[in-house]
Amino acid sequence: MVGIEIRTFAPDDADDVISVILPIQREEFGIGITADAQPDLRVIPDFYQSGKGQFWVAVKDGVIVGTLGLKDMGNNQAALRKMFVAAEVRGREHGVANRLLEALFAHAGEVGVTDIFLGTTDKFLAAQRFYERNGFSEIPKKDLPRAFPLMAVDSKFYQRKVTTS
Repeated sequence: MVGIEIRTFAPDDADDVISVILPIQREEFGIGITADAQPDLRVIPDFYQSGKGQFWVAVKDGVIVGTLGLKDMGNNQAALRKMFVAAEVRGREHGVANRLLEALFAHAGEVGVTDIFLGTTDKFLAAQRFYERNGFSEIPKKDLPRAFPLMAVDSKFYQRKVTTS
């Protein structure tokens, strides 16, 4: 898509990442969460960009409009976290979510991740459909790896096998 760049997170992006995620969580979905309740957002390089993990941002006109994290859980397994796309660039015509996910799948294949897990809430119906369209299958909570970083708000869980390159 013209004008939107997908790139890996840089330390200078930290405040902009929070400014994309928090309003979506709080205003769109009514989840009363703060940045302090998400300490991973303050230490993205240590939390996400270690091991086989990574964190991507979508940038439009110099402004971050999307985020996506991959948390290494060991055992060639990883957790998809913090996938958020600003309302004004959502949808197929912009392709931001798809392009973020493509970057994640390409990275996962390159580094040997075999399984990606994620949790979401019952409220995120569009997200559930998006994940299912992109090869994720719903799994019971009990089938999550022990290392999966559970969030209190998560109520639906998904898994996707990765084809390595």
